[in-house]
Amino acid sequence: MNLLDEKRKELGLKINDLAHKMEVDASLMSRILSGKRKPTISQLKRLSEVLAIDYQVLLKAYLSQEIVTLLSPYSSIAESVLHVAEERIAYLTSNQKLEVISFSKELQSIITELDKKKLVWQSKKPLESIQLQKMKEYFNTAYTYESNRIEGNTLTLSETHLVVNEGVTIGGKSMREHLEVINHQEAIALIYDFVERKIKLNPYYLKQIHAIVLNGIDKRNAGVYRNVPVRISGRKHMPPEPYLIEKLMEDYFLFYETQKDTLHPVILAAEMHERLVSIHPFIDGNGRTSRLVMNLILLQNGFTIVNLKGDLGDKLSYFRALEAVQVNHEKEDFHRLIAKHALTSIDEHIALAG
Repeated sequence: MNLLDEKRKELGLKINDLAHKMEVDASLMSRILSGKRKPTISQLKRLSEVLAIDYQVLLKAYLSQEIVTLLSPYSSIAESVLHVAEERIAYLTSNQKLEVISFSKELQSIITELDKKKLVWQSKKPLESIQLQKMKEYFNTAYTYESNRIEGNTLTLSETHLVVNEGVTIGGKSMREHLEVINHQEAIALIYDFVERKIKLNPYYLKQIHAIVLNGIDKRNAGVYRNVPVRISGRKHMPPEPYLIEKLMEDYFLFYETQKDTLHPVILAAEMHERLVSIHPFIDGNGRTSRLVMNLILLQNGFTIVNLKGDLGDKLSYFRALEAVQVNHEKEDFHRLIAKHALTSIDEHIALAG
């Protein structure tokens, strides 16, 4: 970056001296100054301190170069890509992130029915311990099966049951698929523990959930925000670049703090689900983690686990509803989809409770 090298020369610092202050190798420092190597965000912050450059100025220069590099091979569509990205980022970072969300009459009707059914469900408690254990086993296994199926896991429902409840290894299935099932069950147990302990959702506990989702699958990235770009195959939505993640996640939790006591819990759960999967803060496991966060919020507010189905038709409906928010900022379909599944879930729990 020219700005860095110009400031270094202005201060009379040799590359070796700057490298020493930065606690990096001189050859790495030379590549960063020449633009052949990108500094990490933490290195950029340290450079702003060592060279006495305003961090915001340095960050803007860095991000501008990143955008130019990213879009230069796509000059014919660069302008339209920037427009789409600008709209979504502006939505996630503007005052709209704190907006009061209104409901259509249809959605309000579902919400009203949900609130009535929640009272019925609560009247069934406390359930006898063996009955409760069996219900949890049934619903949690189905939830693990469907959530993993959405992401491409090929274990059947009966195979998922055998792995989870019998400790059986299924022949012909990969170790990763087994780990996805085991990890998801442990993550469900974790969110139940959070409910029991009245844990308040924050970055630390979100990363705990994600760390379990990727446990044994990707140790380096488990519970860690990504620092590389990602693209989602077959989807129009382009997740934000890694240098935006920190700020977007700050806003994500700001939204939660400002809305958790005013927004209806089912809509709050849907919003926290959509916003997390749209920011896509992790290398992998964003979908599972987003659905776990959604269900944590539902359970904390007296509702039951929502189980989005992984068959082709339901998965397409789910992805279309998500994309309507991500691309066109149209929330109604996604809110309605989550609310309807919440209603189905609570009806199933009431029926099994007897």
